[in-house]
Amino acid sequence: MTNRQTETDVILIGAGIMSATLGALLKELAPDWEMTVFERRGSAGEESSNEWNNAGTGHSSLCELNYTVEKPDGSIDISKAIKVNEEYQVSKQFWTYLVDSKLIRNPRDFIVQVPHMSFVQGAKDVTFLKKRFEALSSNPLFQGMEYSDDPAKLKEWIPLMMKDRTVSGPIAATRINSGTDVNFGALTRILFKHLQSKGVDLHFNHQVDDVKRTSDGRWELKVRNAESGAVTRHTAKFVFIGGGGGSLHLLQKSGIPEGKGIGGFPVSGLFMVCKNPDVVAQHYAKVYGQAPVGAPPMSVPHLDSRLIEGKESLLFGPFAGFTPKFLKFGSMFDLITSVKPHNLVTMLAAGVKNASLTTYLIKQLMLSKEKRIEALREFVPNAKSEDWDLVVAGQRVQIIKDTASGKGTLQFGTEVISAADGSIAALLGASPGASTAVPVMLEVINRCFPQHIKAWEPKIKEMIPSYGIRLLSQPELIQQIHTSTSRALGLNGEPQAVQ
Repeated sequence: MTNRQTETDVILIGAGIMSATLGALLKELAPDWEMTVFERRGSAGEESSNEWNNAGTGHSSLCELNYTVEKPDGSIDISKAIKVNEEYQVSKQFWTYLVDSKLIRNPRDFIVQVPHMSFVQGAKDVTFLKKRFEALSSNPLFQGMEYSDDPAKLKEWIPLMMKDRTVSGPIAATRINSGTDVNFGALTRILFKHLQSKGVDLHFNHQVDDVKRTSDGRWELKVRNAESGAVTRHTAKFVFIGGGGGSLHLLQKSGIPEGKGIGGFPVSGLFMVCKNPDVVAQHYAKVYGQAPVGAPPMSVPHLDSRLIEGKESLLFGPFAGFTPKFLKFGSMFDLITSVKPHNLVTMLAAGVKNASLTTYLIKQLMLSKEKRIEALREFVPNAKSEDWDLVVAGQRVQIIKDTASGKGTLQFGTEVISAADGSIAALLGASPGASTAVPVMLEVINRCFPQHIKAWEPKIKEMIPSYGIRLLSQPELIQQIHTSTSRALGLNGEPQAVQ
């Protein structure tokens, strides 16, 4: 086995959407920097970024009910919905820059227009949805949202869901046509192809086994070639750990104090995919409902039209599952080996505090296919078991850490962990994930390269016109962004199903 030493400016661990986005941003800001990427799988975007491993919704709070909360006084708190929507606008602006710069040739390869809808039944939820609609529709970020509690109108919007449905009580939905379906797997592959054309060294089937700081403040990586077994060592001024669920282990190996006391809890997902093209053709929307009582936020049920591998698909889910693996192609020992002396108490506290979640996961694991079909029939009343297959989606590792609310708090979001000197950063968590890849990676850049930000700011503003601006303070800018991104990304007009 050889053991050669190479040096570079930037090393990205993991060939997913986060590393692809950070790499693309840095190549525009510092084109002369040398960059190397290591990916343990055989191609880009095989884990969490893969199109079969995430919902691809293009999360912008247009349909996700859990992003709006009813307060004790009955009013609706839309602050999280606004935040997520603004972040998605940042991502769309960067993609628009890439298209306008001819760095992405055909945006339809990764993004298409699909209506986003929220769907509820029962007096309580219908009242909530009406108040949510009133709070959001007056906001310029949610312009064009419609509401209806008329079954005849809903039949026009979602014919498959209303077919053979017995309406015995209040029912309602909201719709906004400017929603999107994003194939983050395809986008990841497009971005890495672009990076390779810019001289970035991309190494597949290379597992990073260790990360440690050298005496001169750089980072040294021990990398193993999965095919030959050869071990090489590589040093860099800056390292980004974007390995999905695998990031926690590498963050722990780095030894930085900012990574102490953090644990992870893996949750797997399963979707049902329709294999009957006649059924698929009857539905073209992403429709989100209310999560069952006791279910984690990532388990909000939704019936999604998707464009995958060039053809229209229909998916329902997700159903939660559990495996101790931190990656879909990971090890059964991932969870146990992530428990260290510094996070043991935190992990134990999380186990006690989240007993209800554990119970929920156990129940989900025990569901038969027919039970899952029953859940599907809440959305598609005449669903037939033979038309649907179960697909195992990606792994998500939720952060566990001590917060002001107590020890062992389970976090349902993404978080950047970085060293005090900005020389290494890791992305942990899962939601809303890929849709906010650009703002999250801008956070990494601001944290880790503060000495360059002033010089880079004009270029950042060229790529993302709203950079440094709170969109709600400038409604005219919101309209300009909607117009420019829709034009460049091909999102103009009424969405049409791909036959």
